[in-house]
Amino acid sequence: MNYRHIYHAGNFADVFKHLLVVMAIDYYKQKDKPICVLDTHGGIGLYDLTSEQAGKTNEYPEGIGRLWNDADAPAFVKPYLDIVEGLNEQGELKSYPGSPWVVQQLLRANDRHIVSELHIEDAEALKANLEGQQTSRLEVLAPFDGYEVLKAKMPPNEKRGLVLIDPPFESVNEFDDIVAAIQQGIKRWAAGSFAVWFPLKDDAKVADFYGQLSELEGLPKTLAIELMVKEPDPSAGLYGCGYVWVNPPYGIQQQLPDVMNYLQRVLAQDESAHSRTFWLVEE
Repeated sequence: MNYRHIYHAGNFADVFKHLLVVMAIDYYKQKDKPICVLDTHGGIGLYDLTSEQAGKTNEYPEGIGRLWNDADAPAFVKPYLDIVEGLNEQGELKSYPGSPWVVQQLLRANDRHIVSELHIEDAEALKANLEGQQTSRLEVLAPFDGYEVLKAKMPPNEKRGLVLIDPPFESVNEFDDIVAAIQQGIKRWAAGSFAVWFPLKDDAKVADFYGQLSELEGLPKTLAIELMVKEPDPSAGLYGCGYVWVNPPYGIQQQLPDVMNYLQRVLAQDESAHSRTFWLVEE
């Protein structure tokens, strides 16, 4: 495993994935009943934007940096920005939270949070970074393969909640592994919501991924959400990202048009930036 998220922390893809996760959890919290959040690929949980690694790629100014400097950010962005600002109390953007940190700031004492990470060094950093941040029943499983953790921990005792699958896409079989994980997940936790982040840099692979998912037996209501920040060019690497969201929370469905219009505008890197949302399976 060679992938290190520090090189990409706080970029447009992080903003996209974390804003929607915050909104989903806040929607679930409208009811008193406990929820479970399982994060299969947790990373290290906290990133230093002043580090040498982050400086080499310098991606965060075109991601969280855009929202950090947006005085007119809409109200639905505030809970997400509050978490980022909590790490940067002097008003200067130096740190960025990974998804485990984001989730920990939102969950309640009766909620459950399961996080796994496979890379040994990252696993140790994850444990250290989350120490002292426990707001819910927290279980850090590291080093462990996230897909195996998903099998072992489904279904949780909680009837409601979210599984976040955000792999590094180092394996050529990653999309196949995700399809298998979703098939297992919906069999074991039919009421669960599964958000799968993926990169947009190969349209053919993404189309095949959509096709495989659509053919899964018993796949419930499933939404595809895509954000393109610049002209698609497979030779130039990442030009966008997306979520496949199985059983998306109703609150996300309601607010998605406004959210995607905002992200498309504020994160655009050229005039071809756009987004699209469509149902892979609609009940």
